[in-house]
Amino acid sequence: MRDFLQPTRLRESLPVLLAALAFLCLAGGGVLYLAARPEQAALIWLVGAGSVFVVLVADTLRALLNGRTGVDAIAALSIGVGLALGENLAAAIVAVMYAGGQLLESFAEGRARRDMTALLGRVSRTAMRYQGETLESVPIEALKPQDRILVRKGEVVPVDGRLLAATAVLDLSALTGESLPVPIQMGHEVPSGCTVLGDAFDLLVLRESKESTYAGIVRLVEQAQASRAPMARLADRYALYFLGITLLLAGSAWWWSGEATRALAVLVVATPCPLILAVPVAVIAGMSRAASHGVLVKTAGALEALAAVTTVVVDKTGTVTSARPEVADVRAEEGFAADEVLRLAASLDQASGHVAAEALVRAAASRGLALTLPLDVVEDAGRGLAGRVDGRRVVLGGSGYVLSQLNPGTGFSRAGVASGTAVVAVGVEGRAAGLILLSDPLRPDAQTTIQAFREGGVRRIVMASGDRTDVAEQASATLALDAVAGDLTPEGKVELIRREADQGVVMMVGDGVNDAPALALADVGVAIGARGSAASSEAADVVLLADDLSRLPLACRIARRSRNIARQSAVAGLVLSGGAMVMAAFGYLTPVQGALLQEVIDVAVILNALRALRG
Repeated sequence: MRDFLQPTRLRESLPVLLAALAFLCLAGGGVLYLAARPEQAALIWLVGAGSVFVVLVADTLRALLNGRTGVDAIAALSIGVGLALGENLAAAIVAVMYAGGQLLESFAEGRARRDMTALLGRVSRTAMRYQGETLESVPIEALKPQDRILVRKGEVVPVDGRLLAATAVLDLSALTGESLPVPIQMGHEVPSGCTVLGDAFDLLVLRESKESTYAGIVRLVEQAQASRAPMARLADRYALYFLGITLLLAGSAWWWSGEATRALAVLVVATPCPLILAVPVAVIAGMSRAASHGVLVKTAGALEALAAVTTVVVDKTGTVTSARPEVADVRAEEGFAADEVLRLAASLDQASGHVAAEALVRAAASRGLALTLPLDVVEDAGRGLAGRVDGRRVVLGGSGYVLSQLNPGTGFSRAGVASGTAVVAVGVEGRAAGLILLSDPLRPDAQTTIQAFREGGVRRIVMASGDRTDVAEQASATLALDAVAGDLTPEGKVELIRREADQGVVMMVGDGVNDAPALALADVGVAIGARGSAASSEAADVVLLADDLSRLPLACRIARRSRNIARQSAVAGLVLSGGAMVMAAFGYLTPVQGALLQEVIDVAVILNALRALRG
């Protein structure tokens, strides 16, 4: 009972309480009226209508103080005029219809938000951390990189980490929309927020909880839920004009006929406005639908922009290419075996969150190499890392960094290594051990995604890359692109977006820190990955949660459908309401009939708007 009386709980329960009170008063008054007690019936109707009227007046004043004029003013006016004219029954019906409409709208929005809201209830609070050979339960905020934790069957993974078991079976549906269980192999990164379906496993913590994938998604969802669509804001502005037209028509009907009830009937039919009801429901339904497919649209305005995209600018690395390097070859120096070089490097890389680390661990696992946990790991961000593996000091990273950690006079043989090839240098006990060559292949879904964009109405697709132009052109040779721009700095990408914006609505797709300025400038910025520390995710309007580029054309289709449904519902509702208002002005509808008809219209437009959840 005490929890129910909290202000937040009262606000959430107000639509239900108000609708229940209005309905009970309407029904109770009806019983008294049939029992030949009209005076008592009128009093009960007055109580029900008056209660809703008080709440409406308070909401209208609050909206005015915030600079908004909504159609709540029309509802308050119709109930107030009804009570003033002694039409308590009509006022009570309007009160029931309005309170019921608000309850229906609240239910519809709750249904539409379900897929996004489900994400917020899955945040882990504690984790089982190894302390020596024992386990202790600690808050997830206490977890640090290099900690080792146990994640049990049925639990939600609390932080991003590296899998230390041979395999794990995970439910990624909350992150990506993938409904089938996903097997993960040793050495692969496990994102926070997924659920363990198989056996328990050990996890090496890579990031603090506040920087984890799921924490970033939660922040983005909260931001998305707080947004309002431009169409919804436009509805607020047009509400003032709608109010003016309603008052003019109601006044004209009263003046022409001399019957105040005709003015009341016009006001009743205009309450509430389908534009206000239909647009938010359709837009939120579209955002929810996109989220269920692993595409998080951060603002309702971004959904509308997504529906109008005509030009797509894509970054190369991580967007057109996989950004998941693969080990192409291991060149061992004299005195070292290739498998041993890879095993030592992959063992050390288990402690790193670098994009190349997973490639080494994955390659070692595929060759059946037994990895061991590294000790005394020190990472120089962006350059390399060093530590002890099986009692031996291992250092890996860029050639310059590794050479600086080795004995003087030692070096690497680069014979046969093509210029521009990405390499990881490995040193062991002060000696050069070998080079691990990496490749970055095209994403398997790149071609089909570009084709889907074309079929969806995108007229122009451009690649923007910081790599040399010849490298970018070679990477995109098999793709049907309209243009390729290489050697671009972050400023160069911003200038490219400005030029493309002159030709239409631009979507920019990227995943790196250097893409953040262009993502922020584009009409729709799309980031691949939702990790909270990524500048691209913070700057973008849309975040692709699943590592599946083909979901972007699908998100565009969802956005276009949601926009069309919102417009269709609003226009149809306004036309029907306008026709009913004219009928009421000419005396063909009584206030009671008008209230019933308007409720039918409101229910119809809301149900139509909810179609955005399907298809």
